[in-house]
Amino acid sequence: MTNALRRLVEIAPAPSEPRQKDWGEVERSLGVELPVDYKELIHVYGGSNWDDYVYVLEPGCSNENYDLIEWAERQAEGLAGLWEFEKKPAELEVEGSRVIPWATTDNGECLYWLVRPSLEPDRWTVMVNEARGGRWEHFPVSCTQFLASTLYGELQSDILSSLFPRAAHEFRRLGAV
Repeated sequence: MTNALRRLVEIAPAPSEPRQKDWGEVERSLGVELPVDYKELIHVYGGSNWDDYVYVLEPGCSNENYDLIEWAERQAEGLAGLWEFEKKPAELEVEGSRVIPWATTDNGECLYWLVRPSLEPDRWTVMVNEARGGRWEHFPVSCTQFLASTLYGELQSDILSSLFPRAAHEFRRLGAV
């Protein structure tokens, strides 16, 4: 278990039933291997909501609105269309770079992994995109480090809501709608 995941467990004790995934099938669908810290996060918490704001996507989520694979497909298509008219963030100018969503917010912001050629998944970092605009932020941390650090107030985003994180943290596992 990573240090960041241990910190999340301090905020919200792990649910009693861990999630089991066929990561090989998930990764074949996405065309990439996923970071170990994300797999551990999903194993412990599954698709989840943090402070009634951040929704961590899960492959095969019981709430189909937060399925990682569907989000990845939709976002890739949407961003490809968008970048025909708007400039890509500088971090994506490197040939073969792309983003894959791992979380979203109730306002519509999207949290992505920055995937770069020949960079191991465990070294992917986080990009945040505003809901209805072209602003992006880059954070040189893993997804679980980003989540833990924002919840502890150590990392601040100018894009995410100023009401996040809450003083008293809330966690819930996403279930079927």
